[in-house]
Order: sequence, then C-alpha cells, then structure tokens
Amino acid sequence: MEKINSLKTRKACDVTAQSVENANKNENAQNRVTWTRKIEFTLAGIGYSVGLGNVWRFPFLCYRSGGGAFLIPFFIMFALLGIPLLYLEISIGQYLRTGPVESLAKICPLLKGVGIATVAISFVMCTYYNLIICWAMYYLINSFQNPLPWHSCNNTWNIQETCTDSITTNNITVSASQQFFDYNVLQKTNGLDNLGNMRWELFGLLILAWVIVYFCIFKGVTWTGKVVYFTALFPYVVLLAILINNVQLPGAVIGINYFANPKWEKLKEVQVWVYAAVQVFNSIGIGFGSLISMSSYNKFDNNILRDSLAISLTNAATSIFSGFVIFSAFGYMSHMINVPIDDIAVDGPGLVFVVYPEAFVTMPVSPLWAVLFFVMLLFLGLDSEFAMVEVMVTSLLDAYQDWLLKYLKRKEFVVLGVCVVAFLLGIPNVTQVYLSANINQVQKFKIT
Repeated sequence: MEKINSLKTRKACDVTAQSVENANKNENAQNRVTWTRKIEFTLAGIGYSVGLGNVWRFPFLCYRSGGGAFLIPFFIMFALLGIPLLYLEISIGQYLRTGPVESLAKICPLLKGVGIATVAISFVMCTYYNLIICWAMYYLINSFQNPLPWHSCNNTWNIQETCTDSITTNNITVSASQQFFDYNVLQKTNGLDNLGNMRWELFGLLILAWVIVYFCIFKGVTWTGKVVYFTALFPYVVLLAILINNVQLPGAVIGINYFANPKWEKLKEVQVWVYAAVQVFNSIGIGFGSLISMSSYNKFDNNILRDSLAISLTNAATSIFSGFVIFSAFGYMSHMINVPIDDIAVDGPGLVFVVYPEAFVTMPVSPLWAVLFFVMLLFLGLDSEFAMVEVMVTSLLDAYQDWLLKYLKRKEFVVLGVCVVAFLLGIPNVTQVYLSANINQVQKFKIT
C-alpha cells in the first residue's frame, strides 16, 4: 500500500513538474521578443533566401538545362513545392513561437529528432559557409589596385609554364585568374590527405567574418531587423548597376540570348526536372530551420501569405535577374577573346571567383566593378549566415534558456559562445587543403 501511495505521489510530482515546465515555456513564448516592424521579417527572409546560389548556381543550371525552357519546370516546382512549404514553415514558427526543435516536437513528439537534425545541418553549414565570405573579403581587399592582381601571369604565385592570360583552360594551360584562386587565395595542396599550413590571411578574415556576424545578431531580432535594411537591399543596387554596365558592352546580347534561348528538347530529360526541384528547395532554404526560427519572432497576427509570396517571388525574380547579369558578362568575354560561351560557363565557386573576376580585367574602370561585385557577394553571404547561426541560438534558448542565462547571464554571451564554437570548427577550412567536397555541399544544399 505504501509503495502504491509512493508511486502515486511520484507520478503526481512528475505531472506537476511537467505542467510547470510547460507553463514556463508557454510564458516564454508569450513574452518572446518580436520584430520591430513587419517589413523587417520580410527583408530578413528575403536576405536569407536570396544568396550566393542565385548568382552562381541558378544561371548555370538554366544554361545547362535548356536555357529559357528550364523556367517551365522551375516555376512548376516553385508553385507546387516552394511556396506551399515556405508558407508551412512560416506558419509553424509564427503559430508555435519556438524554434524548429520545440515546434516540431509540439506538433508530434516523434518529429523532435527532425528538428534537431535541421539545427545540426544549419550549424555545420554555417561553420564553412563563412569560408566563402572570407574569399569574397580577400578578393575585395585585392580589388583596390589597378591592374587587378589576376590580370596577368607576371606574379610570384603564377606557374609561368602553364599560365595564360586567356580564360580558356585545357590540359596544358590554366588562366591567370584560375591560378590566382588556386595558388594565391587557396595555396591549395595536391589532395585532402595533405592538410598543408594555415592560410593566415584567410584565418584573420575568418575571425573578422565571425566578428561581423556576431555584432549583426548579438542583440537579437530587434537589432538584426535594422541590419537587414542594408544587407538585403544593397545587393540589388549593385546587381542593377552591373547589369546597366554589362548591357552596354559589345557582345552582351549574345550572352543574354544564350542564357534565355529555349531548348525545348531538354524538358524530356528527368534530370532537368530534378534540377528544378533541388534549386527551389535549396534556394528558398526549406528544411533548414531558419525560416521557422525567424518567423517565431513574428507577432501572432502577422500576414503569413503576404510574407511567403514576397520572399518566394523575390527569390525567383532575383535568380532570373542574376542570369542576365552573369551571361551578359559572358557574352562580352566571348566577344573580347573570341571563344565560344561554352568554353566560359563554369559551375560552382569557379563562376564567381575565377570566370567573373576575369571579366572585370577588360572592363573600363575594372577595380570599381570588382569592388562592387565582391561587396555584393559579401552581403549576400552574410544574410544567409545570420539565419543559419540564429537557428542554433534560438533552439538553445528555447530548450535551456533558464540554465544558460543562469551561468552566462545575458543572451549576448550565448550568441558569442555559438559564434566561437562555429569559428573553431571552421579553422580547418582555412588551411591549404582545398575542401572542394564541402564547398560543393554548400552550393548543392543551400547556397542561398
């Protein structure tokens, strides 16, 4: 009898403790900080979804998958998958007012592991996404000189026997721009088994990148909401300026026609439809927890449909706009050096860190355009980085806020701890070994 009473008492205590815990979580949700203005969440969502993938991945996919014909599967997938799932994620975050772990656990306890997985993926990605920001900063610093350092083969890092001023690459020669990326920026070793030495310039820029990220999010959404007014909108000013400059260059129309010309037979290939679906998921950033985290700071009556349409349609428009910017430059390069565009278009980091910088070499006032371009890349990367780091911060505070604030006292120190850990995990990325597998994963899974 005593055992039965003891078990009943213990069960009652457990229920009471659970009720208290749930009440505390509900109270924290009710007292949650919100975006100062509705437009701030919209801009933050646009900044997160519009990123490096719009500049380097979409134009190449469009070129490889039928040109203008690729837009048909892209917009079909966009309407059937992209917008509904974006609406779903924003709804979950705004209604439950918690990060992805707690939100999915509330919907179904079995989904808590899915929430943890999204947080883990976003955190791992943020540790090396900053590497691309480092590269952009490195190029930005080196753009303040005339001629640009990747202009010719007459530099200490060039291998004279294999270097050529032409952008075409074959088994014998490598362009000066490619050698700048390989032997000056990366100083890469001959394989993943050879870690090489620390690239101290990139190490310093990695610290600087994390300092910038920290001071943009350390005060929470009330501060980040002010930052995104500039970081989300400025890239469009630069893209527009570059496009206006590019379309005036000889051969630009050839590149634009190459980009937009439909190849209808490509629509018969299943892989083209797969590319469209993958691009929609990865470009918008569905399934990474960031949209749930950011929308959890919305007011309960925020217009979700309006934000979903604004974010998704702006993302799609930016992808198409970037295609015109990139391929107008390719047309100009094709005209200048008299090579087919087929020999110029490159996927992945090579597009924005090798091929496009080469275009600046022959443009009037080349350092100006190089500076603007890499500033744009910097802001595009930072917006996505904010969101990925915020996923971890939000999830930690949702689950362990009382415990963390008991020892760390302030949220700013929680953010600092997350940034420091991510920085430490990212140090191997700034050694001489070229982690191409990692960069390809960034490009494939969320270069947004």
